[in-house]
Amino acid sequence: AHDTYNGISVASDGNVYYALCSTSIDFGGRIYRYDPRRDEVKYLGDLTEICGEKGLKAVPQGKSHVLFHEYKGKLYFSTHAGYYNVVDGMERMATVVPPGYTLYPGGHFLAYGLKSGAFEDLGLAPEREAVLSMSMDKRRGVLYGITWPVGYFFSYDVGKRALRNLGPVAGQGENGKGPTYRVLCRSVAVDQETGCAYFTNPEGDVFRYRPGADRVEKVEGVDMRKDYFGKYDPADSGSMGYNWRQTVWHSGEKAVYGVHGNSGYLFRFDPAAPRLDVLDRITSEPSQRAGMGDLFSYGYLGFTLGPDGRTIYYLTGGPVYENGKRVAGMDKVAMGMAKGIENLHLITYDIPTRGYKDHGPVFYADGQRPTYVNSIAVGADG
Repeated sequence: AHDTYNGISVASDGNVYYALCSTSIDFGGRIYRYDPRRDEVKYLGDLTEICGEKGLKAVPQGKSHVLFHEYKGKLYFSTHAGYYNVVDGMERMATVVPPGYTLYPGGHFLAYGLKSGAFEDLGLAPEREAVLSMSMDKRRGVLYGITWPVGYFFSYDVGKRALRNLGPVAGQGENGKGPTYRVLCRSVAVDQETGCAYFTNPEGDVFRYRPGADRVEKVEGVDMRKDYFGKYDPADSGSMGYNWRQTVWHSGEKAVYGVHGNSGYLFRFDPAAPRLDVLDRITSEPSQRAGMGDLFSYGYLGFTLGPDGRTIYYLTGGPVYENGKRVAGMDKVAMGMAKGIENLHLITYDIPTRGYKDHGPVFYADGQRPTYVNSIAVGADG
């Protein structure tokens, strides 16, 4: 399996649903279910086959890049490509494929019945792009997200099976070259009270989509351009710029908590005010002592709110030391990747007390380090 981004969630049945991703041109990513009570894993299906594309000899559905969103007994998720062409060090949607193969047919919206165990194909993403980020208004049954590589913002009403394309969110997105390149937001935050959806661009602007509107609007008076976050070139492909990296909705506070990936700063966004407050740096203790940025160029997506409604769980990097010296990575990379070897740290943050705790680095039983970890889920038991 290849790197998994976001694709893990705990459902109301107590099971953990997750995707393992593929870079192969011959088979897609795969969906699994883990039962923590029985310590059992069950294979549920290949994404390409679920989408009805088995035997098509097209670039397969190699990833699910989003969380599983539960609504009325079903898990809603979507697909993304995993086989790319690498051009100038960056992953691009494949336009050159081996003889006998065809191009990517587009990402799909999918549903999985928790009781029936059956998958449903709900249709294709706008412009046959892959689905990069997706969240859900669970009161109204509407999915919101951003496609890749151009970056179209969409809404999908699951009851009406109605898709709306609201247009590109950041210039030419990750399809751009040089000064036209813009890294796309990986997390759409949905206000579960109003149904409004929020996202950012690398310039640091915050955007809002109001349910039923015919366009996206910029939120005036609030932005992500904070000195504490650092200085970024919006056309730089080697960072997320001023985009937020990951967000969660806090129903009790009616606010969004999020992390700016490159700096590791936690923030709180009150959409009603609107107001965005920088809270604390939640990078690992070794990173804070070193005073150096972590080595994953986009920051970390493993950020979630626990079932107690007060504990944030965050997976982040930590420097590795050999013979007392910090192992440095590459100065610059052209896309989202690790610049060098690092440890994986679990951080918890208690919101009411602003209590930060680094639980230390995580290792396998044989001493190896988990790498490229960008997913996290927390069970109902904490």
